[in-house]
Amino acid sequence: MGQGRIGIVDQRDEQYLRRAVALAAAAPAVGGRPFGSLLVGPDGAVLAEDHNTVPGDGDITAHPELKLARWAARELDAATAAGTTMYTSCEPCDMCAYAIDRSGLGRVVFALSSAQFQELSGVAAPKRVERAGPALFDEARVPIDDFFGQP
Repeated sequence: MGQGRIGIVDQRDEQYLRRAVALAAAAPAVGGRPFGSLLVGPDGAVLAEDHNTVPGDGDITAHPELKLARWAARELDAATAAGTTMYTSCEPCDMCAYAIDRSGLGRVVFALSSAQFQELSGVAAPKRVERAGPALFDEARVPIDDFFGQP
C-alpha cells in the first residue's frame, strides 16, 4: 500500500488524527460516509469538527474538509486561520484542497492518502469533465478589469 507524503510530526498530530478517524467511523451510523475532519487552533484547541454528510444533505460538496474550510473563512481572521491545522481521515480531494488553500489554513495532516483510499475502497477518482477555453478574452476581461480597477 502507498505511503503518505509526510510523516506524523509528533504525538499531538496522532491524537488529532485519531479523533478524525473516530469521526469517520461514526459517520455511517448517522447517514454519512466514513470521512471525518477537525480544525485545531494555534493553541491546540479544537475549533470545529465535522463528518461527511453527502447522502443525508443530498449535497455532493458536503465533505468535512470543505465544510471546515468554509467555516474558517467565515469565522477566523487571516492570522488565526494561518495558525490552524486541519486533521482529516483521508487526504482532501481536489475540491476540498482548493477550498483549504483559499481559506488560508496553515496546514493539513491526513491519515490515508488518496491512493490508499482508492486501494482500500475500490472507488476510482472521478472522471474529469471535458473543458474548452479560453475564449472571448476581450469580452470576458471587461468585468474583471472593472472589478479589479485595471485600465
